[in-house]
Amino acid sequence: NYYNKLAPYITAIFDLTTKATKGDEESVALQAIEFWSAVCEEEVAIQEEIEDGGADPSVVYHRFVEQALQHLVPMLLETLTKQDEDQVEDGEDAWNLAMAGGTCLGLVATCVEDKVVDHVMPFIHANISQAEWRLREAATFAFGSILEGPDPAKLAPVAAQALPFLLNAMKDEKPHVRDTTAWTIGRVFEFVGPAQPPVVNQGNLSEILTKLVEALQDKPYVAGKACWALQRLATSCCGDEDNDPLRVALVPYFQGIVQALLTASERGDAEQSLRMESYESLNEIIRASTRDTHPLVQQLIPMVLQKLGATLDAMAAPGVGVEQKEKLGEVQGLLCGTLQTIVQKLSGSDDASKALLMQFADQIMQTLLRIFGAHGASVHEEAMLCVGAMAYACGEHFEKYVDALYPFVELGLKNHEEYEVCNVTVGVVGDLCRALDAKVARWCDQIIMHLLQDLQSTQLHRSVKPPILSCFGDIALAIGPQFEKYLAYVVPMLQSATQLSLQTPKDDEEMIDYNNMLRNGIFEAYAGLLQGFKDDKSKIAQLMQHAQFVLDFVEEVSKDKDRDEAVTRAMVGVMGDMADTMEGIGQLYMQKPFWRQLLAECEDPLQDNQLRETARWAREKIMMRTGGQ
Repeated sequence: NYYNKLAPYITAIFDLTTKATKGDEESVALQAIEFWSAVCEEEVAIQEEIEDGGADPSVVYHRFVEQALQHLVPMLLETLTKQDEDQVEDGEDAWNLAMAGGTCLGLVATCVEDKVVDHVMPFIHANISQAEWRLREAATFAFGSILEGPDPAKLAPVAAQALPFLLNAMKDEKPHVRDTTAWTIGRVFEFVGPAQPPVVNQGNLSEILTKLVEALQDKPYVAGKACWALQRLATSCCGDEDNDPLRVALVPYFQGIVQALLTASERGDAEQSLRMESYESLNEIIRASTRDTHPLVQQLIPMVLQKLGATLDAMAAPGVGVEQKEKLGEVQGLLCGTLQTIVQKLSGSDDASKALLMQFADQIMQTLLRIFGAHGASVHEEAMLCVGAMAYACGEHFEKYVDALYPFVELGLKNHEEYEVCNVTVGVVGDLCRALDAKVARWCDQIIMHLLQDLQSTQLHRSVKPPILSCFGDIALAIGPQFEKYLAYVVPMLQSATQLSLQTPKDDEEMIDYNNMLRNGIFEAYAGLLQGFKDDKSKIAQLMQHAQFVLDFVEEVSKDKDRDEAVTRAMVGVMGDMADTMEGIGQLYMQKPFWRQLLAECEDPLQDNQLRETARWAREKIMMRTGGQ
């Protein structure tokens, strides 16, 4: 890391990089901008470390970007006007000087926050209405680039003022300008949308939707950005409540938006990217819908099933090549994603909405099973995710599908090469446990065997292993005392995972994150065992012999400053579960008083509510076992 050594040379470096961006050699100019992007990223990382209280004392925060701001911003703004005429004609944003400059400007905004605004606004005002398209596009790109970083409250009045102008620019004669404008509108929704007063309101919603829906018929790359803007509108501006004013205001437009997005996905010139953007936007619009639109959401189910059936028929047709099958598989993935969104929307609501879904349960599962069958030795990942949603929706009624489904669950658990598929399948096993409870026991011998093989595999990506440990907890919770026969195999795995967790080097952020995942998996497994065996004293007695080991592990983890909130909550929960279920454990807690300080930290008013509640509950259970000592 050369950041600390830059101070004596920074002025000379700035002069060199400025000269490079003005020169004829684009590759050199790109390197110059890349340098400043790297400085921004480094300074943002230092700021985060200072905020978290974990800054390296040997690293001095020089504020190079802030000091260079008055010269750096004009240099970057100039690069924005150096667009390639055909930079997006192929549907992909080419990496050129303008793109690099905009990206760097975005990083500058993230780094210096509000301070960037006054340096950029004069450029925007001067160029946004120019006859030369490059200047209009550069001004729009500059505005979109500085939206992440500054305080949304500072930008909200500017964004509210700019929005009508941006919506008009969706009809600009130049597609480059329309493309950048749609992207900027999406960024307004994403970063400034929820600010007060809101940029999007019932007064301007109709115009916003009209302009964005019209843009779905524009060139594919412009249509893709319009899809994305609609997606950001749904996610960032609509609240979580069914009675959120903006969600309610969307109701009359729901059917029209859905139809326009489906039409965009089927355009003859729609490449994979536009098709994907259309479906991702459709999913967010469904998530943002209210109860009033649930009958319309239900009407989408037969349409999606029909489209899935058509892809399956096309795959089965004679003479279909490998490439064509891959493309059909991708379309199936998008359709399964929408089906999953519909299932989650209707099942997570009231009984009437759930009843709308249940009318199609058999057809949905038959189609998903057909998809699995069509893919031979590999399991379709998105179809498996949809199965998990259906298991949650159907509850114990899902049992009738499991015999037909199980071979594909087994196939997914054995898929060590495509680890994402294996990971998703492990998640579905957890969904089955929650849906079927003790009824899942019929398939558990095989499932546990495959999970143990997965843990021992050197080929399987390590990221799947923590969810497998959590899955043991899900199974134990579902089948209760019947899990006893697996203890001799599962507990040694948990113990070796514990040892691995204590020995994992903290070389980088990735290893710290992985270790937190591992520890969370271990604690969730123990929690499942303790809660599953709770009503059987003889089974709890078997776990009692591991109590000291578990508590020692909790003590070690409690000393780790890098543990995340999920781990803290999980381990506090396990301490409470042990006190709740193990009658003779009071003595052990008295010998290991570290828990007092840990719980006091967790009960701090600044902590998350859920963590505080868990800590209070754990303290109460432990005090009962220690006689209040």
